[in-house]
Amino acid sequence: MHRPTYVSKMFAFKNRIYFSLKFAKCCQSRNFRVGKAALDSVNLKGHSFLTLKDFNAEEIKHILWVSADLKHRIKHRGEYVPLLQGKSIAMIFEKRSTRTRMSTETGFSLLGGHPCFLTPQDIHLGVNESTTDTARVLSGLADVVLARVYSHSSLEHLDIDASIPIINGLSDLYHPIQVLADLLTLQEHYGSLKGLTLAWIGDGNNVLHSFMMSLAKLGVNLKVATPKGYEPDANVTQEAQLLSKQFGTKLQFLMDPMETARDSSVLVTDTWVSMGQEEEKKKRLKDFLGYQITMQTGSVAAPDWTFLHCLPRKAEEVDDEVFYSPRSLVFTEAENRKWTIMGLMVCILTDYTPQIPKLKF
Repeated sequence: MHRPTYVSKMFAFKNRIYFSLKFAKCCQSRNFRVGKAALDSVNLKGHSFLTLKDFNAEEIKHILWVSADLKHRIKHRGEYVPLLQGKSIAMIFEKRSTRTRMSTETGFSLLGGHPCFLTPQDIHLGVNESTTDTARVLSGLADVVLARVYSHSSLEHLDIDASIPIINGLSDLYHPIQVLADLLTLQEHYGSLKGLTLAWIGDGNNVLHSFMMSLAKLGVNLKVATPKGYEPDANVTQEAQLLSKQFGTKLQFLMDPMETARDSSVLVTDTWVSMGQEEEKKKRLKDFLGYQITMQTGSVAAPDWTFLHCLPRKAEEVDDEVFYSPRSLVFTEAENRKWTIMGLMVCILTDYTPQIPKLKF
């Protein structure tokens, strides 16, 4: 009978260690969590950011904590915090944007890094070069990619083939970096998020989808009013219903804007006509009649109600009285696009630990 020798036992032991480490690395690269470290701390280094669906409550809170810390250190204390010195970001913009471009370029530069802006004239995903090849080329030239695209599948294809993190700067399905800014704005204003009720009045679009993938995890209730035919994506809705049940929050879908606003803490809307929908403008404006947010809408909301809009805004979506009132947080919300994209980039590119106390949620 063959008996294992000392050498063969050691070889088998080393093999087990090797394959255990390979498994852990594989899990990390696919955004799974491995072992006790997952319970002790949040580590998002190397992770892509395509949708808030992929992030749990503690991870979202951590990103917001880092964002608030950078805002405090850089804006309020005037510190120079070069956490991204020597790093570069490739910014792919299939769709133009004021806030996404300015917040990312200025934020990355403030942290000591180098942003590189790529327009459709510079790069055509899947046209002049395959998305696979583009992902591999950029992986050797930059440390992270932020892509603002028409189709969410473009981001997923980039993420499959890239060896560096991919950030969703906007897609047809989600706009998660906008919602990070909204969450920080509300946390700053109310002091915490748990127990708030957010009323979405308007189109069932990518911003709403990102709220639906995050609010329940933070204890925030959501009420949605959309005209018939403009409801949010059915798959996103199904997932949001599961999250609401899991975290014990309320999720309601209505058609009456006033009923949706009733007792709500935050009134939110967005553009009724997004880029690429210009031919639908006349029909959309007709279908959305009655959905404009006014002080009358706010009269049935909670006494301390506030208003958010990701901008750019049109008067038919919200009137001037609300938009320029003290209840409107839109310009703080726009500024927080910078601090939250900075916080996100620091989280996925470094091991930074914030200096300020943890935020209350």
